[in-house]
Amino acid sequence: MADEPLIRRLTFVAEHTFRRRTILAATAATAAGASFSALGATAAHADSSTTIDPGTSWGTWEGWGTSLAWWGKAFGNRDDLADIFFSLKDAPYNGGTLPGLGLNIVRYNAGACSWNSIGGATMVQGKAVAATRQIEGYWLDWYSSDPASASWNWYADAPQRNMLWKARDRGANIFELFSDSPMWWMCYNHNPSGSADGTSDNLQSWNYQQHAVYLATIAKFAQDNWGFQFHSVEPFNEPSGYWWKADESAQEGCHFDVSTQQTVIGHLRGELNARGLGALVTASDECHYDDATATWNAFSAGTKADVGKINTHGYSYGGGRRDLLYWAARNSGKTLWNSEYGENDPSGMSLASNLNLDFTWLHPTAWCYWQVVDGGNWGLIDCDEAAGVTGAVNPKYYVLAQYTRHIRPGMRIIGSGDGNTVAAYDVANHKLVIVCTNYGTGQWINFDLSKFGTVTGSGGDGLVGRWATQTGGGDAHTYWADTYLHGKRFWSWFSPNTVQSFEVEGVYL
Repeated sequence: MADEPLIRRLTFVAEHTFRRRTILAATAATAAGASFSALGATAAHADSSTTIDPGTSWGTWEGWGTSLAWWGKAFGNRDDLADIFFSLKDAPYNGGTLPGLGLNIVRYNAGACSWNSIGGATMVQGKAVAATRQIEGYWLDWYSSDPASASWNWYADAPQRNMLWKARDRGANIFELFSDSPMWWMCYNHNPSGSADGTSDNLQSWNYQQHAVYLATIAKFAQDNWGFQFHSVEPFNEPSGYWWKADESAQEGCHFDVSTQQTVIGHLRGELNARGLGALVTASDECHYDDATATWNAFSAGTKADVGKINTHGYSYGGGRRDLLYWAARNSGKTLWNSEYGENDPSGMSLASNLNLDFTWLHPTAWCYWQVVDGGNWGLIDCDEAAGVTGAVNPKYYVLAQYTRHIRPGMRIIGSGDGNTVAAYDVANHKLVIVCTNYGTGQWINFDLSKFGTVTGSGGDGLVGRWATQTGGGDAHTYWADTYLHGKRFWSWFSPNTVQSFEVEGVYL
């Protein structure tokens, strides 16, 4: 993730008027207290309406994920957190239970740090980096690239690796290997937090290939010894960023010019091939959508051919041209992920807003939160990594649950009708999923399913499953059996700042 202050400053996107529904006739106090069945005739004339369109398809959903890194290092031995994030069961936590998020994508951070001496050289530690954000690497020195030699320590980074295994055992099935910085001894200044000015490449030119060797060797070792295969390998993290400064960055990081990225990508594809690995090369995990587009457009045809998937981060929040990145990826025939997103709004309304923007304009096939356990309201669950303790569950945990528990891998993302709604269709089970966000003022919202051939609902009486999260307090991720089809329509009351999911059974194209 980016550590630069302007990036970490939350940009709540109220200026995007398509986010806000037009409020026509709000009688929230009366309507919220009335039963849905009694107000059926009135609710048909909803304050706003959206038509779900199965004729528009944005691809098959691959899944939801998180990066491990810091929280994996601090809490990698905890089964309760593994249950919470990587299963769909109700999981115990702090005397209560949480609905498991069912994340199926794990991004594993190949560390850049070690504390050994190499011929008198040792790692230089930046002034701002915390020990909790230094990830232990496997390649100890430059003497040998043989993974069976003493130059490699495969016992390093045990907690993060343990959480990876726990995720796998609970159903995670897509694994990505990523690097924040090359190993410290590959860096010009031996500091894995960045160069002095943040704009200079810190990877030594004679180690371009060695960085690729490092990552490919980990991927091969994982396949042979860890019981899974990496789906993709990302050699950079926000490489165009100017905030990777040796004494200012609070984490591992490294600047890479585009020309350097191209060289490393070519080496990485070659090293993976040499080991018989079909893992995709992913690039470039830029911080902002516009940077991701610019970097991709600057790549040569050969480099683009070596890249199997484009990753971007979502720290533009409400800014940036998501649509241009989508079209760049689509026109190149590449898969597109939002591989990292995070902010410090505990309510979850910023999260919902930016997720909806991504589904409306970016059209990724996977979406990952940065640190699901973190301090300062950045995590879905708060923590103190240094003390090794976790704390409160933020409301945005339940907001994300509305998406991850209902929009599942293999579903087809389809036209939702507006920028506040996400729709997915389960072809095998003939089920339609709708996740909808309401901002500001309570209102009725009408859902029109007339573009489907047959819509029956479940239970023989048109029941539509409804789950509600009220970010200001009330419903967490609460199920209500009170919503019914009226022909090919249904409606629901949304209190202010609420996210709801609907599952409609018996839906045929």
